[in-house]
Amino acid sequence: MLHYASHLLLSPLRITARWLVNRFNAPVTVLVYHRVTRLESDPQLLSVTPENFRAQMRYLKDTFNMVRLDEEWQDINRPSVAVTFDDGYADNVNEALPILEELGVPSTFFISTGFISSDAEFWWDDLERIILNENKLPPSFTLDTGLGMREWPTKSVAERTRLYQDFHVLIKELPPEQREQQLARLRSWADVTDKGRESHRVATLDELRRLARSELVTIGGHTVTHTKLSILSQDRQYEEITASLRQLEAWCGRRISVFSYPFGSRDDYTAETVEVCRQAGLFRAVANIPGQYHSWTDPYQIPRNLVRNWELPMFRRKLAGFWIS
Repeated sequence: MLHYASHLLLSPLRITARWLVNRFNAPVTVLVYHRVTRLESDPQLLSVTPENFRAQMRYLKDTFNMVRLDEEWQDINRPSVAVTFDDGYADNVNEALPILEELGVPSTFFISTGFISSDAEFWWDDLERIILNENKLPPSFTLDTGLGMREWPTKSVAERTRLYQDFHVLIKELPPEQREQQLARLRSWADVTDKGRESHRVATLDELRRLARSELVTIGGHTVTHTKLSILSQDRQYEEITASLRQLEAWCGRRISVFSYPFGSRDDYTAETVEVCRQAGLFRAVANIPGQYHSWTDPYQIPRNLVRNWELPMFRRKLAGFWIS
């Protein structure tokens, strides 16, 4: 993750250079959210409370030119902001959308189609549900890593947290079939079912269609299984991307022209992935690499800046840092 206080360490020369670039070519800062709700546990820091989200959106609407991700930006002549969401959580529809419509803020929602109307949670949430719950667990978990057996003690909160963190790294690197095998093994060990929590559910098809009907909303693809694309063959990447686009078009009755790489860091997709997006005829694709969009930015690698659950004073400071980072 980007250290968002890093702009404080930038030299005056670099700050001046960035200011001049932005004056010469008006930038678009793209923000990425995941959830708008209140959670008791949020180890990935994905959720923003409705109160903080409303304050953030009101500030953006009052301060900046707000743009859509699926529109041309060549005529933009002042700093602008685009709001995006990844994944497709139900709270995007039930908590974020009313605030966006109340304030008139356009937003793009990138949807992982394989989870829509499912009882299952996204794998990172399922991992938390299995390991970091308050249920009594066996004293340890053992796994054949391929390089020998490894054992994780799980008696204390710190030990459970270590298992969760290690498995988060492990599972992210697996294709969907192997990922589900590991999760099933963990569920069996912890004696929990595969049914997800209401607080972490993905949108239903009816909720997705309600989202898509909003005049402020753009729907984008986010693969079928939310798998790290760089670990897949080019053919499988093509299927993950195009199948999600076709399904969304069938569900929403409109062409889907924008896409978000799952996870989106530089090692989460490749040049092959970018080429697949071009071949699929997409208008834009976005990553999760901090930075700004300028007229020379690759339209298939648009930077985005992750927003946390910041109260308005902190949000304003972080946003100021985005412009010069």
